[in-house]
Amino acid sequence: MTTHTDEQPVGHLVSQLSEQMSTLVRDELTLARMEMVEKGKRAGKGAGLLGGAGVIALYGVGALLLTVGAALALVLPVWLAALIVAVALFAIAGVAALVGKGQVSQAMPPEPESALASSKRDVEAVKTAIQEGRHA
Repeated sequence: MTTHTDEQPVGHLVSQLSEQMSTLVRDELTLARMEMVEKGKRAGKGAGLLGGAGVIALYGVGALLLTVGAALALVLPVWLAALIVAVALFAIAGVAALVGKGQVSQAMPPEPESALASSKRDVEAVKTAIQEGRHA
């Protein structure tokens, strides 16, 4: 029984393998590109819908704040009810700003400090090993 390899020279088989591998890689890359394009389109649509939902939610928060002010106006003068709502909003914004500032200051400086320290330790260890090797 003869096999396919017996009928063709090795050089031809290697050439076929190279062509088939190139075709396979090209097809895989095309498939990956098409999949990423499709996912990008879906992500774009999703991001747009999330942005729209955020805008609608913002209008909802405005309506809720108006309702709180109207409810307070039933027992207080209108100007005082509006002032109370405004002061509460500024207080919440101030707390959020302080928490955000704390988070940003913890992230500064933007250098990977632990990785730099680890690299410096590695360099020192190599220097020490080299010096000890020279004295031995």
